[in-house]
Amino acid sequence: MYTSAGTEITRGFPLNPKPGESTDHRHQVGIWLNYGNVNGLDFWGNGSEGKWGVRSGQIKHLNIEKMLVEDGSGSFITNESWIDSVGNELLAEKTEYHFMASGTIRIIDRITTLTATRDTVKFKDTKEGMFGIRVARQLQLPTKEDIVLKEAKGGTTTVKAMTNDDINGNYRSSEGISGEAVWSTRAKWMDLYGSIGDEKISLIVCDHPKNQSYPTYWHARGYGLFSANPLGSSDFTEGKEILNFKIPAGKSTTFRYRVIINSGADLTNEEINSFSDDFASKY
Repeated sequence: MYTSAGTEITRGFPLNPKPGESTDHRHQVGIWLNYGNVNGLDFWGNGSEGKWGVRSGQIKHLNIEKMLVEDGSGSFITNESWIDSVGNELLAEKTEYHFMASGTIRIIDRITTLTATRDTVKFKDTKEGMFGIRVARQLQLPTKEDIVLKEAKGGTTTVKAMTNDDINGNYRSSEGISGEAVWSTRAKWMDLYGSIGDEKISLIVCDHPKNQSYPTYWHARGYGLFSANPLGSSDFTEGKEILNFKIPAGKSTTFRYRVIINSGADLTNEEINSFSDDFASKY
């Protein structure tokens, strides 16, 4: 993912590693939508252990159904299949992508509809989801200590401290919370801002009022994981709330997210709210 100036703002590892990048969580690649516990299968891990095990799920791309370019914007529709380790389909996915540009601002709207094609599909509460981005090292939050993270499937992952002078990211939410404290909080939108070289960058993700659990919980970490998770209530509330979301057989649900990328001065709350309101009224 790039700014209008051509600066890449997603981590390169493991597909296109860059000097000085962290190498934790190799499944956190670019920008994605998946989940860590779907009928007991892990789609979040994306085969990160090097092979697809019996408890792993895979999202298989099927086709591009439609592409359209008009009035300075573009869109396309894709079809995917969420399958288990032997190829049985749990969910049919249809996703619309809409791309817009205005000056230094780039916008991506993702509208994903999931249909339970055979049986009821259960999304057990877990922090490992759902609409995520792994950002470039410069947009991480500075830290002087290693971070030890508990993994949903057991064990821990250590993220080494990155205190280089060029690491300068910070979060702020629609609810006025900032820094590492945004993790597990709910908000209508989240802004990750910082600089890469001399370029000031804002990366904003907006939730949608029609989404489950709006305003969403944020699985947003200082080490560069920036994720909206509407389904992980138990992990984010220490068990005080439990959702265990389900899609009944033959039924569908839709998740809608807007990504805003700005090159230049950080957007104001008023500007972000305007983009968020436009998104809410559009779909």
